[in-house]
Amino acid sequence: MSAPQASAPSLDRTDSHLDAEALQVDDDDEEDCEDEVDALRGDGTVSRIKPFTQVYNEKCFKDQSGKLFIRGLPIIARVEATERYTSGSKVRTSTLYAVRLTHGEFTWTVKKKYKQFQELNRDLVRHKLIATYLPLSRLKLRRTEAPETAAEMPSLNSSNEDTPSRRASSKQKHLEQYLNKILKLSFYRNYHVMEEFLDVSPLSFIHDLGPKGVEGMILKRSGGHRIHGLNCIGRHQVCYRWSKRWLVVKDSFLLYMKPEDGFISFVLLFDSGFKLEVGKKATDKKYGVKIENFSRSLIIKCSSYRQALWWSQEITDMTEKWGKDFLIPQRFESFAPIRHNTLAKWFVNGKDYFSAVADALEQANEEIFITDWWLSPEVFLKRPAKDTEWQLDLVLKRKAMQGVKVYVLLYKEVELALNINSDYSKRMLMLHHPNIKVMRHPDHVSSIVLLWAHHEKMVAIDQTVAFLGGIDLAYGRWDDHHYRLTDLGELSETKAPLESEYNGQLGEDICAVRATELEARIRERAEPGDLKSNYLYWIGKDYCNFIKKDWIQVDKPYEDFVDRATSPRMPWRDIGVAVHGKAARDVSRHFIQRWNYIKTIKNKYKSTFYPYLLPKSHSTADELPFVVPRSQAANVQILRSVDRWSSGSCECSIHSAYIETIKSSQHYIYIENQFFISCADDRSILNKIGDAIVYRILQAHRANKKFRVYIIIPLLPGFEGDITTGGGNSIQAILHFTFRTMCRGDHSILNRLHSEMGDDWRNYISFCSVRTHGELQSKLMTELIYVHSKMMIVDDRKVIIGSANINDRSMLGKRDSELAVIVEDTEMVPSVMDGEEYQAGKFALSLRLECFKVILGAISDPTINIQDPISDHFFLEVWNTIGSSNTDIYEKVFRCLPSNTVRSRKDLLEFTGQESLATTSPEEAREELKGIRGHLVFYPLMFLSDEHLLPPLNSKEGMVPVEVWV
Repeated sequence: MSAPQASAPSLDRTDSHLDAEALQVDDDDEEDCEDEVDALRGDGTVSRIKPFTQVYNEKCFKDQSGKLFIRGLPIIARVEATERYTSGSKVRTSTLYAVRLTHGEFTWTVKKKYKQFQELNRDLVRHKLIATYLPLSRLKLRRTEAPETAAEMPSLNSSNEDTPSRRASSKQKHLEQYLNKILKLSFYRNYHVMEEFLDVSPLSFIHDLGPKGVEGMILKRSGGHRIHGLNCIGRHQVCYRWSKRWLVVKDSFLLYMKPEDGFISFVLLFDSGFKLEVGKKATDKKYGVKIENFSRSLIIKCSSYRQALWWSQEITDMTEKWGKDFLIPQRFESFAPIRHNTLAKWFVNGKDYFSAVADALEQANEEIFITDWWLSPEVFLKRPAKDTEWQLDLVLKRKAMQGVKVYVLLYKEVELALNINSDYSKRMLMLHHPNIKVMRHPDHVSSIVLLWAHHEKMVAIDQTVAFLGGIDLAYGRWDDHHYRLTDLGELSETKAPLESEYNGQLGEDICAVRATELEARIRERAEPGDLKSNYLYWIGKDYCNFIKKDWIQVDKPYEDFVDRATSPRMPWRDIGVAVHGKAARDVSRHFIQRWNYIKTIKNKYKSTFYPYLLPKSHSTADELPFVVPRSQAANVQILRSVDRWSSGSCECSIHSAYIETIKSSQHYIYIENQFFISCADDRSILNKIGDAIVYRILQAHRANKKFRVYIIIPLLPGFEGDITTGGGNSIQAILHFTFRTMCRGDHSILNRLHSEMGDDWRNYISFCSVRTHGELQSKLMTELIYVHSKMMIVDDRKVIIGSANINDRSMLGKRDSELAVIVEDTEMVPSVMDGEEYQAGKFALSLRLECFKVILGAISDPTINIQDPISDHFFLEVWNTIGSSNTDIYEKVFRCLPSNTVRSRKDLLEFTGQESLATTSPEEAREELKGIRGHLVFYPLMFLSDEHLLPPLNSKEGMVPVEVWV
């Protein structure tokens, strides 16, 4: 639909009375139409649609004349109603004609005055005369259009609309016939004046953008952005300009673009802060309309109050009919609703996740979205690598060369604190092809964001399939259930410099770097050599043990920085998930919101090289071009932690989902997380996840009901440090807040439970971790398995998987940005709960069983019964017995740290001063290690319990705000 008068031509014209019955429809136009594809509908028929990639075809509207409509599909007009109105101080009334138009699957309404029909007719007559008598114009005509210039035009009566010479119903019918005859003729239909009359644009008939909404030319006021930090100085409140733009309203967003070049200038997503106001009080203009969401207040100016009301009503109708899911906060105050019957697939460890991402990337036809805390361009997605086919940056290059648009958002780190070198990642990706665009955020000074990070990890393919969870596409993340400590394959020493295959324009951001600097960067990165005989799983920087040595020189990816002949790697445990359809649309919408927000606030990204992104319509979300294998149907909801600095809106739905899911649990809670810092004191700790766990256990205890809580975290935080000397200030700071949550202080979980039930708390909750062992050069060694998961399973029916740690940084929303998903099973399978038959969810149960198999060793010993997660047999004789036995064996063989026997620095000196059994008697140690089952060990709750672990105030860690650690 469109606003009256919004696009009325102003040229003088003359009428024409011509007969058009002899003219034919140009349905058989043989001209190649590269901007359309055949699509298979659900009923098996084939229809022509405009592909989504047309949104990037930025050209002047006039240059796209003839390409806006879908070839072979007629446009049918019906004048449905008339509307009488008075204009300004005029006493006489005028008539508006409501014309309902249909073009394939699209329908829309325009309202036009009879005068506008006359102006259209005059323009078409002049168009015909120019084409007939000017030779150069005739050369531009299509072969099928040439005969039409010699034929007659349909007649339009030129009498005044307010004379009684024609009855209203008769005139209405005549206008309808006139339009339908004109629209059958491509010569007239494809003329830009006709396209403006019908209020259509290059974005009108793109299938994946959903139904056609109101469009038209408007005047918009500059400014109105709500920008966090020093960027916002308020100048647009007093200094602004009005610009002519073409406004397009879709089902969940609106945009405006420049008609002279077709570039999209701004996209406003509908959200729960969406609001419309009309009039001078709200807009400071008599005929203004204010369109508002969380990130901007957009003001447009209309020619009359009636036109302002029209725009307001049409936008309101569109949003309420199609976009209402985003207009109100959903469950957990999330931006996205529950998506029913959605396909989802879990992944345990990086091997299967990386492989599935690689396969999905190969399926991409239009867009790839990636956001990571850290992205390593040279990471291999399938291993062992026998060539560079599955090296991430080369996969993206391959897709970019095929025409796929690749958009990457990276966290811009504080370089003094982190060595992830996002600048290198950005430049290496963008050097490959101009279709790869990379943004980094935040700018720490201008945005006043020094302490917080973009921590989310996500890959979306064509806004149809999305991967998320805790796994960055980066070094050290790939692993499988073997959790190998060593990797001693042989690499070819033949190396060659990488040559750039693209010599064209790479955009202003790349051009700003001198050519010599780019060449130096390319030369610095060597090829991995001949990989045909490679048996390494982790090449170069991928082989790591970051507690012993943090990453350095990541711009030299194929060079080892840890001596793999003497030092074991640190295994990595992580969880990911893939979602499809509408849930994938929601994940993509989050990415688009972040991308567009960053483009708006950062001057270096304002160029057209970095386009605004558009969310696909949820109305087409079920048209899945491919499905991740072994996916299961469930109810899915996307959750976030975001704030104005990170995305322009505020949300902490991940925290709310954890709290409500824990409180509503019936049988058990299983948590794997990189951190466990909770139990609010309203001072240093604010998230209430630990409090919810205490509440649920006390509730079960008072009701004398069985309830279990399993919590698995890494034995040590992921900071470089020597644990034999205490680990350093960073490790000790995290340990302090972790122990404060678990067992130390009045706010801790165990102290609060012990005060009511004594030692009976041991029947309800278990704090554990995971460890493994192996041999390197015939020398026994052990290492913790670094738990990087961010997952919770409840009652074998609900699962939360994401990037959010259990701490204030991830949960409060105002700090780190995070992304997660809650999956609730709808397909049940028979199982057991506390010895009784139980209907468990297929997704949740299969994920828990996979975790328990690996952790408890049931993957190699099928006699271990892990089906019932809360029975006394399982909790006491399987879980606790295996955890206790493994802990004792590892301590006996390796005297490994952290340990419950080390409660002070004095104990630490004595403990590390004694040799381990693995050193003094390797054969005896090997016999002891045969008793290890799985990887489960108890978390050492008493480690350094006699010491104050907070950093000294005069240390650099002590000067860091407490919020950084929690």
